[in-house]
Amino acid sequence: MQQVFQSASPQDNAIGDREARTTSTRGTKMMSLKALVLGASVALVGTLAAAQQVECGTDTLCRVKAAGVLKIGTKDDYVPWSYRASDGSFKGMEVDVGKQIADALGVKAEFVKVTSANRFEFLAQGQIDLMIASASDTAERRKIVAFVHPNYYSSGYTVFLPKSVKATEWSEIAGQMVCAVQGAWYNKPAQEKFGVKVLAFAGTAETEAAMTQGRCIGLLEDDNQINVRLSDARWADYQMPLPIQADTPWGMAVRQADQFGPFGYFVAGMISEMHRDGTLLKLEADNGIKNSAFLLKMHDALKDHID
Repeated sequence: MQQVFQSASPQDNAIGDREARTTSTRGTKMMSLKALVLGASVALVGTLAAAQQVECGTDTLCRVKAAGVLKIGTKDDYVPWSYRASDGSFKGMEVDVGKQIADALGVKAEFVKVTSANRFEFLAQGQIDLMIASASDTAERRKIVAFVHPNYYSSGYTVFLPKSVKATEWSEIAGQMVCAVQGAWYNKPAQEKFGVKVLAFAGTAETEAAMTQGRCIGLLEDDNQINVRLSDARWADYQMPLPIQADTPWGMAVRQADQFGPFGYFVAGMISEMHRDGTLLKLEADNGIKNSAFLLKMHDALKDHID
């Protein structure tokens, strides 16, 4: 059978060309629309992320809430205020205080080891958000960080001596070597006022070892720490015979930019409430510390006048 093929007319060709162009145009428009939607989505995510960053900026309270973690600098060798338990976790009165502050914020407390020598730098550099590390509130230290008020604790300084040392006045140990922790605020005044020589170490374990090795006659420390030592049977042959000097309050510290911002005000409110409701007195007792005159005075000053 003979097949007859009929060629398309010019009109048919024109229609086909228009349909092809229409299909191509539709495809191009769809691809453009998809690209536009994808680009807009990426831009929106970037804008939201940027907005979140701008929203917090240098606001520590905002950043802590966003991260869900409060980084607290504390010591790990200052029993019973802040120290490492046998399982490696942080324990002590200051640790308990830090946990309560984090709980009130609804975030996790993350404790970071600091020492007397580096605690202020860690805070100023942003490695921690809050410092609770038995730091005495002094004018010199306020040049580096901001202490939040009211203060939460207090202590003076004296010397922990063997009973074999019969001194009862500071003048009797002038020129003698005492061991101390690096960066302790009382190192300098003890040298200048009483003429003692200071052999400084990174932590209390090193100072104890040096004393027992005979490298110094005793430990230059705050009186609270010495009172705790005296309740330990292994220090039965030691004493605290010299007058206590320069009773100075301890302060929690934040970065200077936070002092009059949301985070500084929040911490100040927490400290005030813990004085008012007796929380600090309870935490002191829970950690085997005799209620101090400072906390009793602060509780009496701030307690609710309505029973």
